[in-house]
Amino acid sequence: MNPENSSGNVCKCGHHKVMPIALILIGIVVLCGTFGWLSPMAVNVIWPILLIIGAGSKLGCKCCNK
Repeated sequence: MNPENSSGNVCKCGHHKVMPIALILIGIVVLCGTFGWLSPMAVNVIWPILLIIGAGSKLGCKCCNK
């Protein structure tokens, strides 16, 4: 996904980095659960929270909603 606004310029908003970071963190959490470093209950609580944070960062985006 290319964060461009309606005039074709690349958006410099910091929230465009939140979703990729959240996905990386979800992968790390699942991997830690697979290795047994986190309990399955912790993994089941953490990954949806990270997904909600990542998706929520796009809701108020004025540069993407033009």
